This record gives sequence, structure tokens and C-alpha cells, in this order.
Amino acid sequence: MTPAMKIKGSEALIKSLLEEGADTLFGYIGGAIMPVYDALYDYSDRMKHYLMRHEQGAIHATQAYSRVTGKTGVCFATSGPGATNIVTGLADAQLDSTPLICITGQVHSALLGTDAFQEQDMISISMPVTKWNFQITKPEEIGPAIAKAFYVAGSGRPGPVLIDFTKDAQMAELEFSYEKCTGIRSYFPIPKIDHNQAQEAATLINNCQKPLILAGHGTKISGAQQLLLSFAEKTGIPVSNTLLGLSGFPQEHPLYVGMLGMHGNYGPNIKTNDADLLIAIGMRFDDRVTGDLSRYAINAKVIHIDIDKSELSKNVKADIPILADARQALDTLLPLVQERKHDAWLKEFKECQRIENEVVVHNQCYPEGSDPHMGEVARLISEMTHGEAIIVTDVGQHQMITARYYRFAPTSNFITSGGLGTMGFGLPAAFGAAVGAPHKQVIAVIGDGGFQMTIQELGSYFQHKIPVKIILLNNNFLGMVRQWQEMFFNKRYSYTEMINPDFIAIAKGYHIPGRKITDRSDLPAALQELLNEPGTRLLEIVVRKEENVMPMVPAGESVSNIRLT
Repeated sequence: MTPAMKIKGSEALIKSLLEEGADTLFGYIGGAIMPVYDALYDYSDRMKHYLMRHEQGAIHATQAYSRVTGKTGVCFATSGPGATNIVTGLADAQLDSTPLICITGQVHSALLGTDAFQEQDMISISMPVTKWNFQITKPEEIGPAIAKAFYVAGSGRPGPVLIDFTKDAQMAELEFSYEKCTGIRSYFPIPKIDHNQAQEAATLINNCQKPLILAGHGTKISGAQQLLLSFAEKTGIPVSNTLLGLSGFPQEHPLYVGMLGMHGNYGPNIKTNDADLLIAIGMRFDDRVTGDLSRYAINAKVIHIDIDKSELSKNVKADIPILADARQALDTLLPLVQERKHDAWLKEFKECQRIENEVVVHNQCYPEGSDPHMGEVARLISEMTHGEAIIVTDVGQHQMITARYYRFAPTSNFITSGGLGTMGFGLPAAFGAAVGAPHKQVIAVIGDGGFQMTIQELGSYFQHKIPVKIILLNNNFLGMVRQWQEMFFNKRYSYTEMINPDFIAIAKGYHIPGRKITDRSDLPAALQELLNEPGTRLLEIVVRKEENVMPMVPAGESVSNIRLT
């Protein structure tokens, strides 16, 4: 506990953040949070602040920073529109289990409820999209609120917290001291594993014939990657990843059978209904993974491991629900399971991969003709970086293509918006990832639609000299929606075609060098040049306009009805 000292509330906030080890901030200044920024001026040697160009950009940068560092990120915004602009990021962080704290300025406490200038009830607005929120109206509340915020955001299933900070509380003085939060009554973030359930699960695992591991984001959050590898190798069970679970299991491993989901690999999707046991670890059976629930895992027993009790049997009934941290659960199960092999079962996945390679992969990654294809771009990036880069994407066709064809090494990371599917995520998120991992190569893969939603963040790159390689895949369409219109709406392309600006000229306006290519023959050299040049660079690749991402499980269909063409 720090000794008491008399300071203003704004400085108490900065000191509280430093006590929690937060030395990096993303934000956008405004009137209601100005006292905090004034206090921050005196701490610039101990705390780095990155001025973004929009509050949404600030929170997406914070999300990615948190996901590459494992720390709880911190974001500042002012009241009113500044605060409401971060709500999308809060919802995104909530669905993707990202620990962060947003501190928003608020009007003077005497004006609360009067519809004062730039007043919004952020406690009510943010309640559905935060793990916890609180409004500070008295300076004495600052230390305890920040301590609790860090504890809640980072413990158990991580998530976002919002602290709303009235202007008078920022300016008032207090006798400040700080004590970290180590527990909250009735909140038990790390459940104790039920060893009887673990033994029951081991019995199923030891006697199954066609098991499949579904490894999600929770395996990465808990740091269970090595245990997952050991568990899979001992049991001989094939492993598939969810979208956010990518990079959590080595993709060159013989037990890895691909990505689950609507645009995932043929094998893990179609074989889900042949499996007699599903072992779901740190994933929530999202509808993009399950398709029609009434026709999902029809022959399988289900072991579901999750730290969040509300996820167990929420979508798919678990025969053995294990409420536990993924690392703790795997550590408990590992000595209980037997060494086994499932060679015949694995051969079925290999045959599925052969079919997918022949029908889909070859055409997407090794196309003919002069038009660049998205799949070829992803394949080349993967080969040139040996799968070791931090890959950040926006949302759309390019996201699914990159997830499918970038071969993530165990030392890499994949940062994308999963549960909310937020267009505009990619550019600011890549900024935050590069801040959090300055010694890693960060590559942003973005579509022309999402790029224009947060394009102003190029100014943040220029001001702060953050080196990211930006690959803009431009098909002059809102590609994913266009694909659905083609497949399910008789090619009625209603308001999905984009008349785009000169992206290279815009980048030049932000002093960021750029290059545009339209011919496949230029692709390898242009990508290699991009990766070799220092600093931030933009490469715009004009790809085939009506390229589709396949395979695809149509919405509401069974995973058994996955389409290859």
C-alpha cells in the first residue's frame, strides 16, 4: 500500500494506473477529461500516450495491445460523443474476452441528469457491453475503483471495464493512497476444477474412437498452448481451431486438421457429425461454428471446458461440463488420459484435405490469369514471413482468406474481431499490436470497405512513427456481403459496389509511402519489397472483383452441408 499524499483526483488516477503497471495509453482528449490529460503532462517520462484520430480507433488499438501483451489495456475518452464512440469497442472486447479499462470523462456531478453539454449516461449505455462499470463522483473513490477495475478486467474470463469520471472529482483534492484489489466478495474468477468430472472426461477420452478437439481463444488467453500440444500428442486426438484460436496450436503439426466455422476447412466441419467425442476447450460454440444446432454433433458426446459458467451448455449441451481455466483443466486431465493413436480417423481428415486442396485451395492460392487473388496473397505472405508475423485483419472476405491460408507458427499471433465482426477494426488494431510488440513484424490485411471506416488512423501512424505493413485487398466491393448476394440473392448486388478513392494518394497525404498493383506478375516482388522496407508502408492490391471465399457453411445449415463450390 502506497503512503498517503494530498493530490488532485486527476493525478490520483495517473498514479493508480502506474501502481497497476499500466504505462501505455491510447486516447483522444476532450473537455470533460482535460484535467486528466493535464496531469498526464507531468508523467510523460513514465507513461506513453498515443493520440489516435477517433475514439473507436483508440479502443481498437487498446484491444490489440492487450491481446499481444497479455496486459490489461487502458483507453481514455471524453464525455458525450467521445464516450459513445467507444461503445463498439467495448462490445467487441466483451465478446472476444479482451481485458481493458476505458476511462471516460463526465460532466460535473452537480449537472448529472440535466442533459448538460456533452452529457450521456454511460453507466446505463455501457452496462450490457462491460464486465463491470462505475462512476466516480468523489475523489476518494478513485483508488478503490481503479484497483477493482484491473482485478475484474483481468481475472477469470477477461473483459472490458468502464470507469466514468466526473470533472469535479478529477479536480478535487484528496489524501491519496493505493492498495491493489486481491478479491471481491461473491466473485470467484478462478473456479476449482471438479476432479470427479475430470475423471469422467478422461474415461470418455480413453474409450472413444473418433474424437476431435475444438480449441478456442481460451487456450491462448490462459497460456495453455504447450499443455494442449502435450495433451493432443499423448491422446493422438486431432485438433481444430476456432477463428480466434488460430496460432494456439502449431499448424504444421500432423494432428492439426484445420479451422472450424462457416469458412473453415472441409474436414473439421464435416467430420464434426462423424465424431463420437468433441472436446471443446475455451470456445463458446458460436453459431458460425455450429450452424444448425439441431443437426450439430449428432453422434458425439461433448466435453466442454470453459472458465465462464454461463457458456457451459448454453448452445450445445455438454455431457461433461468442466468449469475451469483451460490450462488448469488440461494440466489435470493430462496424467489421467492414456497414450493412444487414431490413425484411421486421421486418415479421414487427410482425405478431406485432399479434396479441399483439389477443389478449393489450388484455385484460390495458385490461380490462373492476370488478376491477383486474395488466397495467393495470403499464401505468399505466409511463405515470406515463415508464418511468424503478427497478423491483424479487418472483417470480411480478406479476414477469412487470411485465416485460411496464413500458416501461423507458434511464435505468431492472429488479431481479428471475432464475435462482433467489427469493420474498421484492422487499421487501429494493427497500430496497437505494433505498440505492444515492437520487435515483431506486424502486418495488417484490410479490405477496401473496412479501411475507409477508420482510414484517418493513418495520421496516428505518421505522428507516432509506428511501423506496420498494410496490405489493402481492393475488390471495389463490400466483398462478403456481395458473396452472399451472389449465392443467396440471385446476384442482386444491392449497394455493395464501392467507388473508391485514390488510396495511394491518401496515404501520401499522411506521408506514408504506397504502391498499387493490378497484375499477378508483380505480386511476389511487391510483397517482398513491402516486407523489406522500413517504417509504415501501404500496398494496394486490386484483386479479382467477384472472388468467393470457399468452403462455406450457409447460414442456418448443418455443418454436414458445407459447400466446396
